[in-house]
Formats: sequence, C-alpha cells, structure tokens
Amino acid sequence: MINESGKLLICERRDFADSWQFPQGGRDYGETPREALARELWEEISVLPEHYEVQEERGGYRYRFPVRNRRRGRYVGQQQIYFRCRFVGPESVINLDTKHPEFRAWRWIEPVEFDLRWLPEFKRGVYRSVLKDFFGVEPLGADAGPDESPKRIV
Repeated sequence: MINESGKLLICERRDFADSWQFPQGGRDYGETPREALARELWEEISVLPEHYEVQEERGGYRYRFPVRNRRRGRYVGQQQIYFRCRFVGPESVINLDTKHPEFRAWRWIEPVEFDLRWLPEFKRGVYRSVLKDFFGVEPLGADAGPDESPKRIV
C-alpha cells in the first residue's frame, strides 16, 4: 500500500517489539487473491476496497518456516502473492483497533527505508525480492544475520 507521495504503509506487530511489516494474510478456501486482499485489509487495518486501487499484482514468492514455526507439521512454508495498492482514502480510515488486532502502530516510509532486520530471518528474502520487484530498491539490512531478529513480546 502506497500513498500519493509513493510512501509505503508498514505496521508494527503487537506480539513482537520493533517488528514492522506490510499488512498481509492468508487466503481462505475458495477465495480469490483479490478477495483475500480485501478481507485482510479490512481485518487488519480497517481499509475497504473503496480506499485503495490495485496497481500491480505479482506471485511466486515463497519461504519455508523454520521447523519450530511449523504448525502441527501441516505447513512447511508459504507461497505468496503481493499487491501494490495505491491508498486513495483519508488516513482517518486506517484503524488498528480491530476484532483481532495484529498491529500496534502504523506509518508511511520510503520503500528504500524498509529494514529487513524488522523481520524474522526466514521472511527477509521474500521482502527483499518484493521491494526490488515493486519499487526497484535494495532495502536496509540486506546483510542482517539471524541474531538480529525482533524479540517476542510476552
């Protein structure tokens, strides 16, 4: 999600300190990718389809979960589709106080300011590719090691 100035919307997770990411989520059974986009943006940041325009869609991004993060052995990773959306609504519609809040804060940044160290190591390659593919930038922290991952909030 970008605003009229080309800045990127990022949100800080509630469960990890200093862990910033894009709003994102999974696809429910029978849902199209665009239906999932609309549902996830509503569930995570209270943004409706009338508040954004899809400009670009790219798929084929994949990562594998570390063994400790796998859910009952059913999921070993994710294949993702990303969208670049232009936010056209008033900022007042962005609301993180949702039914099941995932984020504690949000802000706009230049795409080149995104720091991969905000993410768990296993997601960094995907974010690096997405930022390069959609914005032509190399994000900060591209050489970050595993010990620089965000710390879980208890």
